[in-house]
Amino acid sequence: MRRWWPHTHGEPVLYDVALHIGAERRPLAATGFRTIELDAGDDGNGFGIRVNGVRVFARGACWSSAAPLALHADDATYGRLLGLARDAGFNMIRVGGTMAYEADAFHAWCDRLGLLVWQDFMFANFDYALDDHAFADAVDLEVEQFLTRHRASPSLAVLCGGSEIAQQAAMSGLGPKQRFLELTAERLAGHAAARRPDTLYVPDSPDGGVLPFTPRERVSHYYGVGAYLRPLDDARRADVRFASECLAFANVPCDAMLASLGWPGVHEPRWKAAVPRDPGTSWDFDDIRDHYLQTLYDVAPDRLRREDPSRYFELSRAVIADLMRDTFSEWRRTGSRCAGALVWQFQDVMAGAGWGVLDATHRPKSAWYALRQVLQPVQILLVDEGLNGLDVHVINERPAPLSATVDLVALRDGRTPVARAGGPVRIAAYDAVRLDSAELLGRFFDWTYAYRFGPCEHDTVVATLRADDGTLLSQAFYFPSRTHPAVFARREPGIEACVSRTGDTWHVDIDTRHVARHVQIDAPGFMPRDEWFDLAPGTPARVALVPLDNAGDRPAAGTPPTVEIRAVNAARTVR
Repeated sequence: MRRWWPHTHGEPVLYDVALHIGAERRPLAATGFRTIELDAGDDGNGFGIRVNGVRVFARGACWSSAAPLALHADDATYGRLLGLARDAGFNMIRVGGTMAYEADAFHAWCDRLGLLVWQDFMFANFDYALDDHAFADAVDLEVEQFLTRHRASPSLAVLCGGSEIAQQAAMSGLGPKQRFLELTAERLAGHAAARRPDTLYVPDSPDGGVLPFTPRERVSHYYGVGAYLRPLDDARRADVRFASECLAFANVPCDAMLASLGWPGVHEPRWKAAVPRDPGTSWDFDDIRDHYLQTLYDVAPDRLRREDPSRYFELSRAVIADLMRDTFSEWRRTGSRCAGALVWQFQDVMAGAGWGVLDATHRPKSAWYALRQVLQPVQILLVDEGLNGLDVHVINERPAPLSATVDLVALRDGRTPVARAGGPVRIAAYDAVRLDSAELLGRFFDWTYAYRFGPCEHDTVVATLRADDGTLLSQAFYFPSRTHPAVFARREPGIEACVSRTGDTWHVDIDTRHVARHVQIDAPGFMPRDEWFDLAPGTPARVALVPLDNAGDRPAAGTPPTVEIRAVNAARTVR
């Protein structure tokens, strides 16, 4: 019998279950067979998931709602949304305790698509007392009904007692004994063990050590890079073991969404109504994004949005893409103790700059595209190790060995190679390797510009992973300085593009003479399969254009779409 796998590691095989009574066949359900085990790490303080004996780096997002007013969406909407999660390389969705139990169709799609489900019971931020017998009976009924409905679902992997109950108590100054909660520690745990012993149970999210929110033990809500304004290297310093929430920002949607809102200024009430804010704070998540905009790009956000609003929106989207790519590259690298991370949140529930990586019309934002670029099963990553140089990490999560070639090149002026290294790699199934850039080159080269012996010789490093037949598998970029004129200032990188059609699918082919940073594609009526990517000369990109449902601005059948190409470091739009 074949096993069910998350789609990143294999095939989510399902079997139909039916009842036969004489000649009559009554379909009951579809199910799959898999094992789920806890991997606590060498020190016993971590939280990792093993599926069928294989350690899985769990990544994805926290679900809000596919239909905020109706609570449950139709089958097609669930399929479309969860399909976008799968396409981004996600393999886990968390339904948090501040939301609502999802419809059966949601779980059926997760089963089919190979998406693990982390399911909170619907309890959050409160001291629930079971001495009220009517309440206790209601809890029992609620949990029994949920577990009975989904007793055959192979995607259900983690059951959790609730959200931020212990954290709120601990941050209020209560000790372990005072914050003990029978509901999550015993009652819900007992239901999970009795009805779904094949899943992992977590009493609360977060669920750490001495303090329940400590990132270096078990499960945390990690907002070091984010609301706590920590530098990017805090993602390693915090030693995150598993983040069931992380990386919450006010993610700016695409221009089409802003146009539908009437292009509100970021200071207007219409804009601020959709920007998340924690109760009682003097700041909102626009301010968090602006902090990193200034820190990473050395621009003054308030002045930029006043003098050049379109550039402000463009860089606001770009900086989110950088934060997502850099943080997940750190957590996925060989040697990291992080076993998973779920972004807060998957989709917006109202139009504007919400937490979601999809907007309220379910169209991807720059965050979704950036995650897609670093969360694939076969992946190359670049990580700055300071004086140790630049490490190349190659990941193979597929069930077959990988035979490929790595090419590492440093470019001056985003075009001219000044150092090149590489060679073949052979990686076993479900494995990864770290390659030292100095060892690959065989001599000293200051890839990260850490030693600073005179002016930096290059502005861009590109790592490319190709299959033995030459097929491009993955690519990663590193910039010694994010604000170097060659990769940040508006100039002429020499972008060229053309639209073509294969069968029923339109594509846009893009090439460039110099590195193009954060390439953006605007095609009314279509969603680009990829954008917000960096493009190097000699590696043209072919991007599929996916028709949007009910798009009034889509051209007539057979008519080529109107496409505009922009880049952060391009002075003009290519049409």
